[in-house]
Amino acid sequence: MGIHKSGFGMTKDGNAVNLYTVTNANGMEVKIINYGGIIVSVKVPDKDGQFADVVLGFDNLKDYEEKSPYFGCITGRYANRIAKGKFTLDGVGYDQLAINNGPNHLHGGLKGFDKVVWQTQMFENADGLGLKMQYLSKDMEEGYPGNLNVTVTYMLTNDNTLKIDYEATTDKPTVCNLTNHTYFNLAGHGTESHYNHQMMINADAFTPIADEGAIPTGEIRLVKETPMNFTAPMPIGSHIDDDDEQLKFGAGYDHNWVLNKPQEGELSLAARTFEPTSRRVLETYTTQPGVQFYSGNYLDGFKGKESKTYPRRCGFCLETQHYPDSPNQPDFPSTVLRPGEKFRSTTIYKFSVK
Repeated sequence: MGIHKSGFGMTKDGNAVNLYTVTNANGMEVKIINYGGIIVSVKVPDKDGQFADVVLGFDNLKDYEEKSPYFGCITGRYANRIAKGKFTLDGVGYDQLAINNGPNHLHGGLKGFDKVVWQTQMFENADGLGLKMQYLSKDMEEGYPGNLNVTVTYMLTNDNTLKIDYEATTDKPTVCNLTNHTYFNLAGHGTESHYNHQMMINADAFTPIADEGAIPTGEIRLVKETPMNFTAPMPIGSHIDDDDEQLKFGAGYDHNWVLNKPQEGELSLAARTFEPTSRRVLETYTTQPGVQFYSGNYLDGFKGKESKTYPRRCGFCLETQHYPDSPNQPDFPSTVLRPGEKFRSTTIYKFSVK
């Protein structure tokens, strides 16, 4: 049990990047770099006690800088999409957000939180051990108003839980939506497909998208009698290629589910994923109102860790979040953050076997 720090190379602009290896009393190991707060590796046991790395990633910093599809990173200042890179706040229009995903803005822009070096401190307390990461996003960075002070804390506990706490404050009204973009495959990274993973999403509704640009229409639609119905466990591959307009728009699953929340802001179960061969289980808990389930539709032969190839749909993401395009959707939960307020959210990824 402990934390080990080592070098992971230099960024193109000359900043040193460190790799932090965090291990709990059970031997579960999590590796994180301070470039993008990226979760590089998560090693957990299967039903026979055999450990495997269950997240996709790269072995070197150069690949994360040049070709990563957001493997393992913190995404912000606004995770997910903002339509046409524009929003209005308190009567002021902000239209300088990067158009980096078709006609829309995605994951904070050209240099979002996934591409910066975070100040990092190691810690150990009675609950676990981990990393406290901090970053100051300056006023109008990537087009967003306000100096945003962000703290992301990763903590590994002895019940094989990885807890992520997010906090942020601002000195001007702004929008804020933070998440982590780890791609999972519970059979082990580099496994050909995730289709046999049985997914349950604790949501009776989702936010349908208007077209291939993946911007929500503003409707909250029930999942019942649609391929989006994961209220009972279902193999991911069961309906992923159905003749369904929403699946065609997303090239598979790439949608926001509206989580069933007993109380707003409560930490509750968002999803449970089971892989029948290894019998690994991943439970995802969050205080956020939504989760983006992305089935890795645009992975296409990436060369990942250990020279393994990552084909299409070999990893999935569960991005806990506020809904996409909330700054332009008045009926969605607000992502506005004002001076004197504090953005807070918690996400838990808990691993076990069944």
